[in-house]
Amino acid sequence: QVQLVESGGGLVQAGGSLRLSCAVSGRTFSDYAMGWFRQAPGKEREFVAAVSWSGGTTYYADSVKGRFTISRDNAKKTVPLQMNNLNPEDTAVYFCAAGATHRATMAPYEYAYWGQGTQVTVSS
Repeated sequence: QVQLVESGGGLVQAGGSLRLSCAVSGRTFSDYAMGWFRQAPGKEREFVAAVSWSGGTTYYADSVKGRFTISRDNAKKTVPLQMNNLNPEDTAVYFCAAGATHRATMAPYEYAYWGQGTQVTVSS
């Protein structure tokens, strides 16, 4: 059984930083792309960032480009998301997702497994 567990969420002031992490178990982690998505109250889930199986390819939503950095540690089976210069519009539940293939993608339907999410709240 594949499990994804997010951690690192919390409350931070605008301009601050948080580092989320996703721990994966029950799967050959290094074969598949990983992604982060988020969902704010009353809004649809949206893509944040993705990384390919090797870590060599990354994609970011325009709204986070230059502020967020996704990476992966295939030995530890974790996917960190470093978030800097946060603003209130970043407030959402952040979800980690494991892809169905090795290619990084922005499409939610190409992710086979999802975590339960971690809350990020940015105060102004």
